[in-house]
Amino acid sequence: MCSDHDHHQLHPKIRPLTEVERATWPKTVVVPLEKPHVDERGVIQPLVDMPMESCVMITSKKGAVRANHYHRSDWHFCYVVDGEIEYYERPHGSDEAPKKFVIKKGELFFTGPMVDHAMVFPVDSTFLTWGRNSRSQDVYEADVVRIPAINP
Repeated sequence: MCSDHDHHQLHPKIRPLTEVERATWPKTVVVPLEKPHVDERGVIQPLVDMPMESCVMITSKKGAVRANHYHRSDWHFCYVVDGEIEYYERPHGSDEAPKKFVIKKGELFFTGPMVDHAMVFPVDSTFLTWGRNSRSQDVYEADVVRIPAINP
């Protein structure tokens, strides 16, 4: 039987995590946005500028719950385009109560690997997710581990 750590190595499209990569990750859940570039044409707001393999847009209806899982190697940045997310997280394997963050429209947040997390949507919401790994179903399933709900 393989361990969780070894399991993700079985999929050829998932590259190993390195300490160099870990050093580039945000140190906080809510990620401060860089200063936007503003001129007469409008605004360019930098969001994520690092190597990644996927970007998806997710819509969620009021009352929906997502995640309640962790990723072995994947990480993701999420940017709330519209609505609000009640985000819960704790280190995988911890018995501590998950920390709750309320992420509002226009905010960016980060989830690293081996972090139990859940999202609850108090209103209809849309968010963008940029991930380290491919979002193809076979790669995603090789890396995600579902857990009992950590949200209230």
